[in-house]
Amino acid sequence: MKFCDRGDVREICKWAEVPKSSFYYRSHPGPRGMKPSTHTFKNSEKVPNEDVVEEIRSILGQDYCVYGYQMTTTELRGRGFVINEKKVYRLMDENKLLWGKVIRTKGKREWVKFRRIEAQRPMQYLCLDIKYVWVRGENRWYYQLAIMDVFSRMILAWIFQPSIKQKDVIGMMRQLDLRYGLKGVVIRNDNGSQFIANQVRQTLIDLEARQEFTHVATPEENAYIESFHSIEQRELMDRFSFSSFYDAKTRIQNYMQWYNNVRRHGQLDGLTPTQKWAQGWAFSLVRQQFEPASDDMSRPDSVSQWAASAPYSLDLASETDYLCLSSEQAKMELVANKIVKRVQTIGG
Repeated sequence: MKFCDRGDVREICKWAEVPKSSFYYRSHPGPRGMKPSTHTFKNSEKVPNEDVVEEIRSILGQDYCVYGYQMTTTELRGRGFVINEKKVYRLMDENKLLWGKVIRTKGKREWVKFRRIEAQRPMQYLCLDIKYVWVRGENRWYYQLAIMDVFSRMILAWIFQPSIKQKDVIGMMRQLDLRYGLKGVVIRNDNGSQFIANQVRQTLIDLEARQEFTHVATPEENAYIESFHSIEQRELMDRFSFSSFYDAKTRIQNYMQWYNNVRRHGQLDGLTPTQKWAQGWAFSLVRQQFEPASDDMSRPDSVSQWAASAPYSLDLASETDYLCLSSEQAKMELVANKIVKRVQTIGG
């Protein structure tokens, strides 16, 4: 400043090639502009912005409503509010009501490496997805989440609700772990918000399961569950009209029982998913007679697994032709062939 006091500011700024406005500029603390308003006019009355936010929530809470801030502004004006789009955007942004916001998750996702899954036993690969179900009697959509065992094509668990959140996915995974064990199981899903949620991913890590994600816009990488949804659509949704939520849930429950226990599958050599499931566990039991159990396998002593394979299990000590064989490989082939024959016989 001493240098400036010796001459004219205009000359000094001209010499330094700096505008006078920059010389006199002093930065303002805090955000620029006016302070945001705290009230809004509605029908000539002032109401707090909290009431505006509640009104926005009621608008977005309507069935099928996916308004952005512009259409929300139009709706608010139709309800008597005097408000501009910028204010609506600010209120929706502050309260996380804007559509299209990116869901930020921690850590890197493990993407699928192979498009086709080759499962060698039950509870090796699981796949899951959400399907929209139209209920004509209530004039609205509901959601169905199903989890399939890839080896047997059996639906292990499913839910049918007005909405499906991450807590529902976590609850289903914990039930599956208690029933079958998820240690070492590979779980494949798409990039839905319910599946990429941090709590869901952490839960699967705690259960020692491995979660992998399909690439964006590639439903063929989750082809097994997509195929099931196509079959369900053709055999159930397109043939029946649901009068209510409970009617739809009852019919879906009956269909799941029929699909798992009665419907024969061409890719399973004409077996039902339940028969293939039992056959797979019977082979696993035979293999355990000759090979130690692997640490990365799901719980081998699960009550449900043993119960499922019990009708097809063999008493090895009573098989005379088994005892006459010296090669362990020959013994395994003999037992496996007998298991297949018994499964086919029981299947009718």
